[in-house]
Formats: sequence, structure tokens, C-alpha cells
Amino acid sequence: MSEKGFVRRVGPFQATAINMSQMCGIGPFVTIPLMVAAFGGPQAVTGFVAGALLALCDGLVWAELSAAMPGSGGSYVYLRQAFQYRTGRLMPFLFVWTAMLFIPVGMSTGIVGFVQYLGYLAPGMGRTTGDLIGLGVIALVVALLWRGIEHIARITAVMWVVMILSVGCVIVASLTHFDADLAFTYPSDAFEVTSNHFWIGFAGGLTIGIYDYLGYNTAAYLGAEIKDPGRTLPRAIVFSILGIMTIYLLLQIGTLGVIDWHRMTDPDDVASTSVASAVLEETWGRGAADTVTVLILVTAFASVFAGLLGGSRVPYDAARDRVFFRPYAKLHPKHRFPVLGLATMGVVTSGGFLLGRHTDLATLIQLLTAVMVLVQALAQILALSVLRRRQPGLRRPYRMWLYPLPSFVALAGWLVIYGYADKNAPGRHPIEWSLAWVALGCVAFVVWARLEKVWPFGPKEISEDFLTATADTGGTAGPADPVDGGPAPEDPEPVPKP
Repeated sequence: MSEKGFVRRVGPFQATAINMSQMCGIGPFVTIPLMVAAFGGPQAVTGFVAGALLALCDGLVWAELSAAMPGSGGSYVYLRQAFQYRTGRLMPFLFVWTAMLFIPVGMSTGIVGFVQYLGYLAPGMGRTTGDLIGLGVIALVVALLWRGIEHIARITAVMWVVMILSVGCVIVASLTHFDADLAFTYPSDAFEVTSNHFWIGFAGGLTIGIYDYLGYNTAAYLGAEIKDPGRTLPRAIVFSILGIMTIYLLLQIGTLGVIDWHRMTDPDDVASTSVASAVLEETWGRGAADTVTVLILVTAFASVFAGLLGGSRVPYDAARDRVFFRPYAKLHPKHRFPVLGLATMGVVTSGGFLLGRHTDLATLIQLLTAVMVLVQALAQILALSVLRRRQPGLRRPYRMWLYPLPSFVALAGWLVIYGYADKNAPGRHPIEWSLAWVALGCVAFVVWARLEKVWPFGPKEISEDFLTATADTGGTAGPADPVDGGPAPEDPEPVPKP
């Protein structure tokens, strides 16, 4: 154990639980009506299938990168290593800049959903009361995270069990009262793929779908705290996606088999805001609905808890490497967690929560995905190929299956989401806001680089940390196992750097 560094105490079960808690959370319980509205009928299940495919392909990108470079900060580490040769510290700086926005905004959607379901138990709750309760929940999450990682791992495991119990109750209740006619009777124009209306709805559904799966990478942000990361991280990513995909399909189809989809598009119907509670009330009665609603609230809390846990580590590694503001490099003297990163994430989550409460949840999802696509999703897909070329000697315990096909599928999915963002959030301009935020980040980088006297105002500093570690330890990948893409082939000969 390093005196000042992180401690590797999170094992395979905890890593998978952290991912699944973050992935499930409140997401499907509040987005099933949004998905139905996007597609205009029960064919909305298509959105969850498409989201699962995108998540799995993008997850394989994360699996290779996180296994090879298990440092705290996730994407920050990968972008730093890949793009340092041409643009110095610009890309990792921009990632941290955007992550400090899109990660807590994502968590704020969980709090919006929390208050939304709380309204089922307290239908007379006013907007101001709901706002105050949401802010109080955020403060409680931050307080619980203000402790050592070994305690957090145990708390997360307990919350994971509650998450499985809550979704399990909804699935079982729906399947015991399942009506196939409700679930599988589609409007006549449901699959008119030649119409622009279908593709706008598909893009909106894909956005909601991938939002529901986001979190499969949470453990990667904790790479410096994961036991045997070369094996644990790929498994946690792949297993959590497959597990949540199964849960979502059962949940979506089961819900559509109990609740008429027209109810989900009626803003005055409880099914449009608390669809899981409506399922339980329809099947097992009000008492069961109240009980499961409480479990859903705990699940939402667990999701935000896991997300802020991983997200707070992002600025730490950047600041430690002098790629972000230096105060973010400080750890708590006793519990060894990044103090300022956690505090900042809590504040931004609060702001995002209030924004979502006073606009709508669909708009908040469009805004956060648009910002995320540019500097994380697309850049990271490119980083995988760049690193294969730039650092062929890097130890890769896991190599992407069928490379580069999953990268191309993920790239196409993210481009569809981004290209249709404005049409799915009319009047909110998520594309323009995302471009403006990245442009502002470029300005901030120029100012920061000038003060730090780094590129473009100083020499590029090439630091191949993980490649050096590979050389020191022999650099050979371990034997293949069930989740690996087969034995790692011989690395190609190095190519000249342009």
C-alpha cells in the first residue's frame, strides 16, 4: 500500500455490483414511458435492444483500455496516453472539463427520478418540497462517500442486493399478470423504416436506451482501487451489461404487458411518472406498490451513490499529473478519497437536479449525452486504435473481440445519437450547447497551458507510464479465459510516429 495512493480493495463482485447499481438505478423505472413516447407504441422495446448493442460494443472499448491502463480517472488516463503525441494535454484536459459536467448531470437525473417516485408515496408533495428533499438526498450521498473505500464497497454490495430485489419484484408481478395483446400489439406504422419519423424516434429511443445502460464503465474510474484489474475490469463490464440487458428486457416487456402504453403518454396518469408503482398497484395492490416504491427509492439512491463514487476520482488523477487544477490532487488525510472532486460533483449534481426539475427529464438526458459523445465516446474509440499503433508493446490482458468491428458499431451508434439530438429536444439545442461547452473548455485550456507553460506554450511531455510498467514486468499477457477475446496475439512491430 502506498502511503499517499489508493488501495486495491475492490474485488470482482464489488466491481460488478458498482457497475450494475449505477446502470440500473432509477433509469428504467422513469424512462420506460419516455421510450414509449419516443417510439409511439410498445415497439419501444427496440430502443432497449439497440441500447444494449451499443453498450456492449462500447463496453468492449472500455474493457481493453481499462485492463491495459487501470489507473484512477478512467477515460482521462486513456485519452492522456493516446493523444499526448500530437496535442499534448489538450484531450485529457477537455475530458475532465466535460466530465465535471456530464457525470454529475447524469447523477442528477437519478435524483429527479427519486423525487418523482417519492411523489407516488406522497401525492400532495409540492415542487418546493420536492426540490428540498432532492438536495437533501444529494447531501446524504456525499456524506456517506466521505469515508474509506473498504466501507463503500460493503455498502455498495448491500445496495446492489436491494436493486436486484426491487426490479425482481416488478418483473415477477408483471409476468404473473401478463397480457400478450398489450405487449405485442403494435400501431400500423410502428416499423416504417423508410419514414424520417421512425428514425427520429429510433434516435431518441437509442439515446434513452444508452442512458439506461450508462454505468457499465463506473468501475473503470476506480482502476487504481481494483484487485487484479486486468481480469476484474473486463469481466465487470461485460457481465454487468449482459445482466442489466436481461433485467431491462424482462422489465420493459413485462410492464407493457400490464399497463396500456397509452397511459404512459398521459401526463395526468400515474403510469407516466411512476410506471413501476402502477404495475404493482395493478397486480398486487396498493400495499405491494408502496413497498416496492420504497425499494426503488433505495435503488435510485444506490445509483447516485455509485456514480459519484466513480466520478469523483476523475479529476484526481488529472490534477496529480498536472492536467487539471492542482487542488483536485489532494486526498483526505485519513480515508484516502479525493476531497475536492467529491465536493464539486455534489454541487454540480445539485445544479443539474434543479435544472431537470424545472425543465423535463428527457431534455436533461439529451443534454448530458450530447456533451459526453464528443469528448468521451468518440474520442475514446479513436484512442483505442491510436494506442494499438503508438504503443504496440503495451500489455493488454484483454483484447477486443472481432476488432475493429465493435468500434465501428459503437461509432455509428454515438453519431446517430448526436446527429438527432436537436430534433429530439426541440428548442433546447443540445448540439449547440455541447459545442459551446467544448469551445469554452479549449479557451480554458489555453489559459491554463499558458500559466503552466506546457504545449502549445512549452514542449510536449510524453509519458508512457503503462508502457514503462509493462517493460519493467515483462509485458506478457496472461492466458486466455472465458471473458477474454482469446489469447493475446503477438504485438505488431512498432510503426514510425508521424
